[in-house]
Amino acid sequence: MKEYDVFIIGSGMAGMTIANKCASKGLKVGITDELPYGGTCALRGCDPKKVIIGATEVRDFAKRLKGNGIDTIPKVNWKDIMAFKQSFMDEMPLKIENGYKKNGIDTFHSSAKFLSENTLEVGKDKVKASKIVIASGSKPRVLEFEGGHFAKSSTDFLNLAELPKSLLFIGGGYIAFEFAHIAARCGAEVTIVHRGESPLENFEQDIVKHLVSASKKLGIKLVLETEVTSIEKMNNKYRVKGQSAEKTAYFEAEAVFNSAGRPPAIFDLNLEKAKIAFTKKGITMDKYLQSTSNPYIYTAGDAAYSEGLPLTPVAVLEGHTVASNIIKGNSKEISYPPMPTVVFTLPTMASVGFTELKAKELNYNIRINYKGVGNWFNAKRLNVEEYAFKTIIDNETQTILGAHLIGPHTEETINLFAMAIKTKMKVNDIRTMIFSYPTLASDITHML
Repeated sequence: MKEYDVFIIGSGMAGMTIANKCASKGLKVGITDELPYGGTCALRGCDPKKVIIGATEVRDFAKRLKGNGIDTIPKVNWKDIMAFKQSFMDEMPLKIENGYKKNGIDTFHSSAKFLSENTLEVGKDKVKASKIVIASGSKPRVLEFEGGHFAKSSTDFLNLAELPKSLLFIGGGYIAFEFAHIAARCGAEVTIVHRGESPLENFEQDIVKHLVSASKKLGIKLVLETEVTSIEKMNNKYRVKGQSAEKTAYFEAEAVFNSAGRPPAIFDLNLEKAKIAFTKKGITMDKYLQSTSNPYIYTAGDAAYSEGLPLTPVAVLEGHTVASNIIKGNSKEISYPPMPTVVFTLPTMASVGFTELKAKELNYNIRINYKGVGNWFNAKRLNVEEYAFKTIIDNETQTILGAHLIGPHTEETINLFAMAIKTKMKVNDIRTMIFSYPTLASDITHML
């Protein structure tokens, strides 16, 4: 039996933060991951995705300026993209593990299963710990219909040696849209099949409709209110059956991808043996991120059922909170600042704070500013058609409650709105600021 002060399941950003912080305070720490060290974001999500998007951004910009100073639209070399992306990924796991070892942290490379409230089976080892942290992240939802196993994962997409000529994405969330935009700009025929009335349901729908428009102009076929019920392999293609209220439809594609959501990766841990309360959304915790049913257990990141969005910076924040409470005793309550989130399509769609619907549910006295601004200078100089904003202002405090944008580089502009919401800046104070011009941030004063 190996014994630790702290043992962590999962080596993503939450687990890494907790392990290194606890070790720096002299605690004996162990960590395990059944996948390469680094977690989803660094190895199978945000980072590799953003590297790949870089090439499509160049093509998109050139296409928009064709005839306005640009004569040739460059082609995307998929193999070169993959090699460039891999140059970032290859060095990561070993670099992270060496960092753990340097900090005196014991490293394991196996799945973990609970044996009791504070003991685990980790590969061939048995581990006992004063505190166990579940930071196991999330994984693709299992498709339980016939032929569901034929659907590839988002990880598979990010490691495609060659891009198929036709792709179908099951689910209308941000993963589907981001990858659909990448594939379409690289010349593939793309279909998204979504069972709901509208895609990206958690985003401000007035802004989503602009993204839907941009996606259709790119040639992406969006099929709504249709549930995929089976996948059948046919020679070199797959036949996907979709069921709507009115009819049965069939779609064909060389590759099918499961983008139907990512539940927490906790259901293989034998949580019942440790008396850990959980729901389908994650481990149930208190305000200190400690399990409500087992005091040995803390949770952070996508494995946690919390108010935090499933974003890397949120996982880091939760990791710092957990580490502090393990080191000092429960004295730090989790507190979430405004959490900006971005759909990295082209154009990007970004959001922070309340939607109009949420603000009304909470009975705020609000003023709404919503406008498509494809005629503004920044849109015209970049030849961007879809540029729009929706801001939600609290009439009583004259502060911003929410901001929702689509257009060029909204992934950067949204951070300024996040700062304004967090610091409760008055609308008039923002309006009277001088921003460098002509930048996209200078448009903010006209969005209030």
